[in-house]
This record gives sequence, structure tokens and C-alpha cells, in this order.
Amino acid sequence: MTNKPKKKGSTELPLNTILAGDCIEMMNSLPEESVDLIFADPPYNLQLKGDLHRPDNSKVDAVDDEWDQFSSFAAYDKFTREWLKAARRLLKPNGAIWMIGSYHNVFRMGAELQNQGFWILNDVVWRKSNPMPNFRGKRFTNAHETMIWASKSEGSKYTFNYEALKALNEGVQMRSDWVLPICTGHERLKNDEGTKAHPTQKPESLLHRVLIGSTNPGDVVLDPFFGTGTTGAVAKMLGREFIGIEREEEYRKVAEKRIAGIKKYDREALEVSTSKRAQPRVPFGQLVERGMLRPGTELSSMNGRYKAKVRADGTLVGKDVKGSIHQVGAAYEGAPSCNGWTYWTYKKEGKQVPIDLLRQEIRAEMETRPN
Repeated sequence: MTNKPKKKGSTELPLNTILAGDCIEMMNSLPEESVDLIFADPPYNLQLKGDLHRPDNSKVDAVDDEWDQFSSFAAYDKFTREWLKAARRLLKPNGAIWMIGSYHNVFRMGAELQNQGFWILNDVVWRKSNPMPNFRGKRFTNAHETMIWASKSEGSKYTFNYEALKALNEGVQMRSDWVLPICTGHERLKNDEGTKAHPTQKPESLLHRVLIGSTNPGDVVLDPFFGTGTTGAVAKMLGREFIGIEREEEYRKVAEKRIAGIKKYDREALEVSTSKRAQPRVPFGQLVERGMLRPGTELSSMNGRYKAKVRADGTLVGKDVKGSIHQVGAAYEGAPSCNGWTYWTYKKEGKQVPIDLLRQEIRAEMETRPN
């Protein structure tokens, strides 16, 4: 699964592989505007001073690895600037990025994100339901991390599966504070010595929510700080393509073994609730063109108070008013706007039926057509 980078300028993407090496060098080797989403979990630059012990004097397995250590804030800022520049080059025009961090680094990353032209959509607080205590008792328990979700530019048409996230949340609009547990028990990967394979392994539940909410099946997801492969594992399950970048061989081996054991969900299981706005647009005039509603057909408002006739150009004419299905409905109701699809009905087999059913017939045809 581990691949060497392609030559710079190559148009071939190493999908579903882990690239071995420096994230900036690897990203610069990939083709421009080739990635739909980036999930980045960069070093936090924790600035730890000495060992940390619990009240029983046992040592805490903290993040003290060499990859998390920078000589100064200036050095960290330079690193952030360079990897974000490389990431921006890879994103498609309608692509987006998620970055996760703690109070040590997230504000510095957020500033650089805006400096480079990204457009921040939300900051999401991952509230840990089982955080590590503050053993020294000198600060609040650090019970959350912050994720920044940003589109490539202000005008980007980024993916947001609002209805799918709402469904995940039992029909309630998804908020920007997510209560999810940290990795423990069976999910926490171990190395050959039986200790944590990676000190900052993210839970699959977090990536599941990110990918369901901001990607579609078949999208390409890049993780430039791949670690033990949570992004790749969840992407594979959800039918997304992934590219991982990881310089530490130990982490790559764990990630490869982990992902090899993952099975993709079947096609039916991968389907998610979609917003009405995401459905194909069907002009009312198409119903007239196809003979589903003939010119002269009389439509009635859902409440039965108003009537209008269909014209050959797909507009309606009623008493002292004419225009689109939306305009005529709004004029009758004295309202600023009206959804004509749910307002108007037509007679079918002696019953008044919403015209929206005809639109749904056309949409169903679109979905079953071969690509």
C-alpha cells in the first residue's frame, strides 16, 4: 500500500495508498486541483516541559515525540504556511479542508488559513466525553479540541450533506459542538510492545461525521498527517478514495495492517439522506413539454381556493395574474414567495394530486439513467 511519490506534474493519483515521506514534498508531487477534501491533524507543538506524572507518581504517556517539537513559534508558523500552501494547490475549486488542533496551535493555523485565502465555514468543538484529567490541578481540564472547516475560497460550492447529518442526530439539526469519546479500549491501536501505537489517534466516530457531512462516495480525501490511518479506514468503509502521507515507518505499518482489514459498506448502505436543494432541478415547463400536463390544464391551490391554467410556455394564468407557478401562487396568497410545487394540484382519477409528484417521476428517471 505504501507508494513512492509520482514525479511532479504527473496527472496520476496514487489512490488508496500511503505515501512515505515529508508531507510538503509529497503534496507538491501530486497533480494540482485533484482532491475533494483534506483532513489535517498536524503536530500540535505542545511545548511540554519535562515529564508529566499522575497522583500515584506513574508517568503519563504524553506526546513528546520528535515530530511534535519545533524550535520556536516562528518555526511552527513557517511549517504551517508551507503545508497549507501545498494543500491549497491540491484542492479542487469546490474543495474544502478540515484542520484539528488544541489551544497550542489552532489559533495560529486559523490565522494562516485566512492569510492564504481559505474561507472559514465553521469552527467545530469536539467535546471529549472522557478527557484526560489535569493532573497538576493548575488549569481547567482540557476537555475539547477545535476543528476548523473551510472552503478553498468564499465562492466555493463545497459539499455539505445537511440532511445526512441531521439524520445522524435523530432528526435534529447538527450543532457545532460534538460530544464524542476519545480512543479507548478495542479502538485504541497497540504496537508490538503493547503500548499505544500513536499518542494522538483520533476516533473513527469523528471521521465518520466529517466524511458523511462533507464528502460523497467516490470523492478523494487527502490526509497529509496520516498517522495510524483513521481517515483512510473510515474513507474505505464509506466508499471514499483516500491518499495518506506519513513519514514515520512505524505508523505506516500499523495503518496498512489496519486498512487491509477494513471492508467497504455495500452500495445501498452508503446512500445518505440528501437535501432537496441537492436534487436535480426540473423546470415546470418540462412537464408541459413532455405532455405530463397539457396546455389548458386547470390547477387548483392545495387549499382549493384558487385556480389557474397551464400555458404552453410553462407559465400559469389566473384571475388578474400570470407568471410562474411560484409567482402566481405568491400573488394569490399575498405572500413574498411561494413554493409552487407544493402549492398547486391537478386532477388525476377524480382526485387532486400535488404537481410535485410529476417532478419526482422525472427525478427518479434521472437517477436510473446510465452514466
